[in-house]
Amino acid sequence: MVSKSIIKYTSKIPLHSPWFIIIIFSILGLIGILNHSMWRDELNPWLIVRDSKSFEDLIANIHYEGHPVLWYFSLAMLRKIVDNPIIMQIFHLAITVVSVSVFCLYSPFNYKQKFLFSFGFFPFYEYLLISRNYAFSVLFVFTFCTVFSSRKKTYAYLAILLGLLANSSAYGLLVSFSLSLTLLAEFCFDSEHRQQYFSQSQKYDLFLSILIIIFCFLLSVYILTPPIDSYLHGGLNNGWIVELDIRHFLRSIGRIFGSYLLIIPAHKKWIDLIVCAVIALFIVVLTLLKLSKKPVPLFFYIVGNSVIFAFTYLRFLGMPRHFGHFYLVLIAALWLGSYYQESPVLLNKFSIRPNSITFVHQWHHVVLMLILYIQCAGGIYSFSRDLIVPFSASRETAQYIQNSGLNHELIVASRDANMAPLSGYLHRKFYYPQLKGMGSFTLFKKGRKDVEQDEILSQINYLLKNQDEQKKILLILNKKLNVKRNDLKIVPIKDFKRSWVDDERYYLYWVDEA
Repeated sequence: MVSKSIIKYTSKIPLHSPWFIIIIFSILGLIGILNHSMWRDELNPWLIVRDSKSFEDLIANIHYEGHPVLWYFSLAMLRKIVDNPIIMQIFHLAITVVSVSVFCLYSPFNYKQKFLFSFGFFPFYEYLLISRNYAFSVLFVFTFCTVFSSRKKTYAYLAILLGLLANSSAYGLLVSFSLSLTLLAEFCFDSEHRQQYFSQSQKYDLFLSILIIIFCFLLSVYILTPPIDSYLHGGLNNGWIVELDIRHFLRSIGRIFGSYLLIIPAHKKWIDLIVCAVIALFIVVLTLLKLSKKPVPLFFYIVGNSVIFAFTYLRFLGMPRHFGHFYLVLIAALWLGSYYQESPVLLNKFSIRPNSITFVHQWHHVVLMLILYIQCAGGIYSFSRDLIVPFSASRETAQYIQNSGLNHELIVASRDANMAPLSGYLHRKFYYPQLKGMGSFTLFKKGRKDVEQDEILSQINYLLKNQDEQKKILLILNKKLNVKRNDLKIVPIKDFKRSWVDDERYYLYWVDEA
């Protein structure tokens, strides 16, 4: 009855209505996220929230993660409702659906652009199916763009959104910082806006807004700063790059290319790096000229790209979920541009002919549509692939363990960092050889040590000899066992190799004394 009602209601919605996009996106998103097999980066935060002993312990554990607190606090509240990670997926779906709804209902783009963007790689796959804190970036940036005009009366709404964005992820902090600088620049240099604001705002609005932003920024930076005994530094264990490295510079520009056109140039091939860098810079320059009549959005586009690029070059090249923020900055800059009348100030200063700008607008539209078509193709492909090939073998492995009645056995699992999905799905802890004790989530800090398979078997042998009663051990590895011991009897049970993530394929063994 419910499905018939949905179909009946949907059939009444015009195909060119934004609600048509939202409803189709929501239905497909629900199908996709319930089918998605979560991996370690999704479930490790859930386990940190689940197994931290106190609030203080939770904060201490988050310090090692390289992420601010917002996602973890959200998971903590969700756990009070349902102690099952599926609620995290539903929550993540809700974030993305709201983000797409805001975009479709309030952005200045035409219907085709809204459709292509909504089913693009980042909204329809990366920030939809994979439940991470990065989906907050889309939600808060788009909401910021929607309520941007409220700054004429109050900065409080924008300050709250910037504070939330800053505490969503390190990249959210960079975008939030860029938007804050944009607001500051407009306030300082646009006297007409400043006078209008003071004539309509409350007495302490500006002070409170600044206080909110500063507090949230300091909180984010404090949590992001790794403890002394962290050896992975929140995933950034390569240090800072302070010297000029042309290849690395081109690779960093390649991340802009990848965020727009979903192709990462081969870092060993100079021709790939150079061609992709030229194309990326062409798109950037085209966008700069497109925004040249609107100084405030232009300022944001320059600062946003510069800040993220600096971080990309100096610290971390990143994965699509990270450098996808270049794409988010592009969309947000074009959106903010709709709030401003065209101004010839910059054109006159640089002696640019109006005819040239008309030409740029035409080419920019062509390039933007090309980007959106490629993004849409990438989104549909990646979404469909996830329906066919499990992202991780974790869920299938966990279901086998539960159905076979093995969940109550003593389980030795390695490598610990790849076992978070199993711990999350099975709602239990394992013995981790890396810790020489029981655990669930992984923190890369002093006390944890990577071990080889010989050491794993040695620890299992010790466990068997020191058990009160003779009992075999269930061993789970994420790589096939390739060593033997004469004093142990090892019997393969089953392996699970269908996984897009190659180090989350699992091999099960019974281990007993020989």
